[in-house]
Formats: sequence, structure tokens, C-alpha cells
Amino acid sequence: MAIRRIGQVLVDLGFISDDQLEMLLEEQDRQPGEKLGKIAEEMGLVTDEQVAQALAEQMNMQVVSLEELELSDELREQVSETMAQLYRVIPVQRDDDTLTVATCDPQNLNVQDELRTFLGLDIRTVVATEREVIKLLEKHYDAGGESVEKLISDLEGDEELKKLADEMAGDTFDLTSAEALADSAPVRKLLNMILLLAIKDHASDVHFEPFEDEFRIRIKADGVLYEMVPPPRHLAFAITTRIKVMANLDIAERRMPQDGRIELSVGGHPVDLRVSVLPTMHGESTVMRVLDRSVVSLDLSKVGMDDPTMKEFRRVIEQPNGIVLVTGPTGSGKTTTLYSALSELNRVEEKLITTEDPVEYDIDGIIQIPIDHSIGVTFAACLRAILRQDPDRILVGEIRDLETAEIAIQASLTGHMVFSTLHTNDAPSTVSRLKDMGVPTFMITATVEAILAQRLVRRICSQCREEIEPDDELLMELQLNRSSLGPDEKFYRGTGCDICNNTGYKGRVGLFELMIMNDELRELIMSNVAEDVLRDTARGYGMVALRDAGMSFMHDGTTTPDEVIRETFVDV
Repeated sequence: MAIRRIGQVLVDLGFISDDQLEMLLEEQDRQPGEKLGKIAEEMGLVTDEQVAQALAEQMNMQVVSLEELELSDELREQVSETMAQLYRVIPVQRDDDTLTVATCDPQNLNVQDELRTFLGLDIRTVVATEREVIKLLEKHYDAGGESVEKLISDLEGDEELKKLADEMAGDTFDLTSAEALADSAPVRKLLNMILLLAIKDHASDVHFEPFEDEFRIRIKADGVLYEMVPPPRHLAFAITTRIKVMANLDIAERRMPQDGRIELSVGGHPVDLRVSVLPTMHGESTVMRVLDRSVVSLDLSKVGMDDPTMKEFRRVIEQPNGIVLVTGPTGSGKTTTLYSALSELNRVEEKLITTEDPVEYDIDGIIQIPIDHSIGVTFAACLRAILRQDPDRILVGEIRDLETAEIAIQASLTGHMVFSTLHTNDAPSTVSRLKDMGVPTFMITATVEAILAQRLVRRICSQCREEIEPDDELLMELQLNRSSLGPDEKFYRGTGCDICNNTGYKGRVGLFELMIMNDELRELIMSNVAEDVLRDTARGYGMVALRDAGMSFMHDGTTTPDEVIRETFVDV
């Protein structure tokens, strides 16, 4: 049965008139993304109790008042602080395997499904006012009330859990007991909290690493790994098994690498976790890649290019045929840049097809094909099939071999625009990489239109940024002379604060080096000149080197000298 719109429910309940609804809808058009009930409340047309009643009527749920609710310790332990704050829910009642939670946003059905997955309980949802939910969150879930450190401290003394884990340590183990261990409340709770914290901190990866005497957990945020308080060593098997259960992997197989995925919907937005399990000397090492679509903005104007580079890049990607390559190491944002370019080109009159390993972000209107080597679905095989699908623009996830490169070249020569990635240090060295693969020089000059090299450097936290005086060693690494520094060439760092977890950094920004092909560069490539000659000529035509782009961000206070030195190199 179709759900009635909240505006119509408010009218049916007699809280507003049809004319008032018309006015609210017009106001909502002026505030895209704002909820109609919230607008009606702000305009004084309804009370928060009436909005809650209308939401309950719309979703066929019960309304409860939280004014008199006294949250017991038992109830509060059902939902962790991180979970309560993220989902904005209050546990109200526990009956056997059913937990009743109050929410002010019952329209977000994903919350119910997600809590069921995290807690292993049936979830019943009731509706309360936003004011009451926020009040109880502040009262019972104050910051620091519950933490990973506190939970790990409690687990240290859990003798029953330790005994069960010791039984599982051998080569042979009881599957039923292993599942029971992985499904135990403390293990669920610890893993849930780690995942929620990682997603909340916009982490890209979570590493679970077993060693002889410890079990280390590290989270990668802004391209750098940070270690969490390590849980007891005997929990390694339980946590790894819990991850494998969530990813639908074989928990009995501990000698072979395994890959899987976990699909979550945290706080109302989808999060995809790619799981890789690798056997080691002391157990299984597990890495989870966090793909959170709400964090990545697939907007070309927001990737961080300066205006001249952006203008040239947009001009190139609009061309009807040719090859555009984006290069850089793993984790340098190549995929995000290409997705952003495709999103901008995603028009009704254009047919876009991608082949990726794996498909990281689903984009409406674009045909996306996942690579599967186990059944022969390789980049080269896909590319051949794609050409029979009448595409205008094609994205090949990565050019890894000569076969893929040759088909990409053939595609560009037959009137297609091809986008792809390579792992090289900078734009000019990409030409050498293609030659090393065996691509004929004349093919490179005939098809490649532009090469974009990129890196990601960490941004200085805006809350704790301060100007510093560089020492001689730092200037030497940057190949700068103190006497030649201008008044605008300043240096900054972050001192560390609560906002940036005392790292001094918050977020990342891209450095870009765009080499646009022209007749002179093509002639130099045909003449097999050295990379340095190619680089100097490209600079003469306006190419900004990665180090120069980094220096610009360094002097305006966006990043630190250490980041520029770490991510870029100087041409000698």
C-alpha cells in the first residue's frame, strides 16, 4: 500500500488546511532537502507533538512520550553511545529478543534494518518528538560515556570468553562453538563500535592484524594509519570470525585468502565494506575498505583543481574521441576524479559504459560492469564486448597489460572517448610506462589526448592552524633558499586539537599535474626524448608540476611542508 505524504496526513488529521499545505510545499521548494514537518513547525503551523503524531499515522506506528522515561542501565547497554547518536534512537523496552526504540525519524526505514543487523535483535520502532529524543541523548549518552577503551577493558576480564577462544585456537574446532563465539554480545558490540567510529571518522580502511602477543586494530583516515587501543589477543579469532560471518565467507577455511563484502546503511546512507581476509603466521589478517558514498562528492568542481587546470581538463573530456589517463599510486583519488568526470558527462544523449574492479560507486544512468577474473571477465574481454554496445564514452578501470591498452587504443581510433588509470609517478613518466608495456609510440601519439597525475595531501585543521618558522633542514628538503623567500611564502602546521583527534590535520586536498598533448610534445615522444625534456616542454605550455602545486597549497596554509615532501618529488 502506498504511503501517504506527510503533508496530506497533516491535512487529514486537521492540523493544517489545504491552503497552508500549498504554502508549505512552495516553501519546501525554496529549501531543498528540508523536511515538510520541520518547515511547518518552524512556521508555527503545528507543534512538535503534532508532527510526531502525523509521522506515526503515516508509518502506522505508535506515538510515545519520553518525558517520564527513566532509562535503566540494562536498556542503555543495549544501544551503544555511538549507535544512539548516529541513528538518533532511544531504547525504550526489551522483551525477549525484541528491542523497542524511539525515533523522531520513522521514515528512515534503513535504521530499523541496520539496528537489527548490528544488535542481532528484532527491532520495533515507535515515534517520539525530536525535542524529547535530543534531550535524552544529551542526558544518557553524553560524550565519553562509553568508549572502545572501556569496552576493551571490560573484555580483558571476561574469563568465559577467554576459555571459549582458547578452545577455538587449534587447527580443528567446533563450527557451532565458533559461530556462538562470533555471535556473542561482547564481540558484536566491540566490532559494531569500531565500524561505527570508522565510518563516523570518514576512515577509508580498517585493519585487524594478529601478531604473536597482540591483536592490533588500525584505522586509516586521510591516508594515514592510526592505532586504536588493542583488544585482548584471545579475541582475534572471534572478531575475525564475526567479520567473516557478516561478509558471508567460509568460517571453516583458515588457510586460503578470501574476499567478500558487507552492505550496511548507516545513519540513513549506504556504506559498502569490502572485506579481504589473508592467512598469516599468527592468524588471519583482515582489512575492510570503507566505501561511503555520502563522504565522496562526485562533483568535478569539488575535486580541488585550480581554475586553469579545471578549464583545460573539462575541454579535453568533452572531446569526441581519444584517451584521457589519470595516474598516481593507490589511494590518490584517481577513481573519484574519473567518476566525477563521468558524472558531469552523464547526459541523456550520451551512452557511458564502465568496466571496473570492483565497481565502487553506483551512478544512475551509467552502465557499470564488474570485473571477475575467475570466470574470464577481464578488462580486455569486457572492452571487446563494450564496443558492440554502441558507447560514446568508456571507462576502463585500469590499463594493466598490452592487450587492454591495444583495445583501448582501437576504441579511441574508432570514435570513442576512453578514460582509464595507470600507476605512474607523474604525467610525463606515463608515456614511458605505456612504451614498457609494448604500446607502439605512434599509437600513443595518435590517441592520448591528456594525462592527469594526482596526489592527495592532508589539509591542516582550521581550528588549530598556526604559522611556523621553517628550519634549515626543512628548507633543504624543499630545495628552497631562506634569503629568496618572499613575504607571502609562509609555512603552517596544525598543533592538534579535539576536532582533528590531535593530528593537526582534517580532510585532504588534491594536487594535480595536467599534461595536454600538442604537436610539439607528440614529436618529442616520437623522437624518444628523455622524460626530463618532455617535462620541461610541458611546463613551457602551462603544466603545473605536482611539487609546484603542493608548494602553492603549502604557502597559503592549506597543507604542511611535511605533506608536500611526503607526496611529491623534485626533478633533479
